[in-house]
Amino acid sequence: MLNVRPLENKDYELIIAAEKVIEKNYKYGRHHIGSAVRTTSGKVFAAVHLEANVGRIAVCGEAMALGKSISEGEHEFETIVAVAHPHSHETIEKCWVVAPCGMCRELISDYGKNTDVILSYNDDLVKCNVMELLPEKYTSDIE
Repeated sequence: MLNVRPLENKDYELIIAAEKVIEKNYKYGRHHIGSAVRTTSGKVFAAVHLEANVGRIAVCGEAMALGKSISEGEHEFETIVAVAHPHSHETIEKCWVVAPCGMCRELISDYGKNTDVILSYNDDLVKCNVMELLPEKYTSDIE
C-alpha cells in the first residue's frame, strides 16, 4: 500500500502545465505524453516525450522535463507528473495522468530521491515520494 497524499493547488497547476505542452505539441506517432516538473525553487519545466521508430530509443516525457530543468540550472526537484494525450482515433476527449514507467522511476529517483510523483491511485489523483514506487532501488552509492 502506497503512502499517498492529496494534491495541492500547485499540483493541479503542474498537471495543467503538462497538459498544455502536449496539447500544443501533440503529433500522432511522435508525441503523445507531456510531462512537467516543479523544482524546489518553484520553477516549472514542461516537455513532451520523443517517440522513435525503434521503441527502446524513445525518450520519456519525464526524462525530457528533467533534462530541460537541469539544462537551465535547476537540479532540485519537488514534484513531477506525466499526462497522456488521446490519439486522434480515440473517443477520449481529455488528457489523463499516467504513472511513470520503471525506467523513469529509476531516473527520477537517481536525480531526486525526495521528488514526489503525481499519479492516479484507486481512482484518485494523489502524490507520493518516488521511492514509494521503487522499493529496493538499485544504487551505486557506497555506504
